[in-house]
Amino acid sequence: MLFLTRLLPSFLVAWLLSFTIASLFHSQYVVNQLVNVGVAVPLADRLNVMAQDWLGMITTYGVIIAVALAIAFTVANWLSKKYAISRDVWFTFAGIAALATVLIAFELIMKINVIAGARSWGFYTQLLAGAAGGFVFSKVSAALTHK
Repeated sequence: MLFLTRLLPSFLVAWLLSFTIASLFHSQYVVNQLVNVGVAVPLADRLNVMAQDWLGMITTYGVIIAVALAIAFTVANWLSKKYAISRDVWFTFAGIAALATVLIAFELIMKINVIAGARSWGFYTQLLAGAAGGFVFSKVSAALTHK
């Protein structure tokens, strides 16, 4: 019952937040590259790109992020019980590690960074998305425990 009442809702919120932030950063990175070469991109087009990317990436990048976060959060939970460091720290770093692992694995396996928004400084924005998800998972799961 703990899984259904505390872990699953916490995980879904954290995953959705991480994926959404990662997708939005990806979209804006790509649009910014167009702007850098002189293409005018109106706000309506930016919003459309963001929505299309979110929908288009959820079944691939979204699922991969979910698997990576599930593994990382499992490890973070074990570490938080073994070492007396804040849960927030463990889960935040777990989110960062999950996204870093995914992006580095893409590069190593495919010999190209398939997430265009993770090139150059975009890599760090993707890690920020993982950090946000990990932090939120720590907070939401703790709040649901104390209910």
